[in-house]
Amino acid sequence: MSIFQNAAFYISAHHLSDLPPANGTEIAFAGRSNAGKSSALNTLANHNRLAFVSKQPGRTQLINFFSFNPDKGNDKFLVDLPGYGYAKVPEAMRAHWQMVLSRYLTERNSLAGLVLVMDSRHPLTPLDRQMLDWFCTTGKPVHTLLTKSDKLSRNEANQTLMRVRKELSENWKNCTAQLFSSLKKQGVEEAEKIIGQWLFANENQIPNTVT
Repeated sequence: MSIFQNAAFYISAHHLSDLPPANGTEIAFAGRSNAGKSSALNTLANHNRLAFVSKQPGRTQLINFFSFNPDKGNDKFLVDLPGYGYAKVPEAMRAHWQMVLSRYLTERNSLAGLVLVMDSRHPLTPLDRQMLDWFCTTGKPVHTLLTKSDKLSRNEANQTLMRVRKELSENWKNCTAQLFSSLKKQGVEEAEKIIGQWLFANENQIPNTVT
C-alpha cells in the first residue's frame, strides 16, 4: 500500500488568504500544463480520481490541498499547483497565478519540498527553469519526475535522465530527478521514498509501504 493511500481532498485556494494555516508539512507538485502532474499525483496515491485529470491543458486553476486522514486533523498535505505555460489562459489570470505561485513557493514556511513534473519528451523548458530559479532560492529540495517515460525508448529515456541530472547539478542545488510513468506505474517506489522522507522528516520512521 502506498504511503499516500489515504490522501483525500481537503481544500482549494484561489488567493493566498485562502490557504490553510502553515503549521504542518506540505509537498507541492508543479509543472507545465499537460505534463502529467495530476496523473502523477493519482498514481502515487493509487487513486484514479484524487486529482482531476483532463486532456485539455490548464484545467487545474486552484491550489488544491490533499490531506492524510483529514478527519483526524492530520497536518501533512500534498499540494497540486496550477499548471503553467498554457497559452490560452487570459493575461489577468496568468498574472494572478504568477504572483500567487511565486509567493507560495518562496514564502510558505510549511512547504518542505517541490516535486517538479516535466514531460520527459520536453524537459527543462524556459518556464521549468524559471520555476527552479524561484524555488531553489529557498534552499528546499526539488525532485523532478520525468513523466510519460514509457513513450521513449529505454535508451532515449536514460539519455534524457542523464542530461536533466547534469543540468540540474550544474545550475541548481539540492535537486534530484527520475523517470516516471503513470501509465506503466514505473518509478513509483523511488518517488515515494524521496517524498516520504520529506513528509516524515521529523518522525522516527517512514510508514511501511506494501507493493
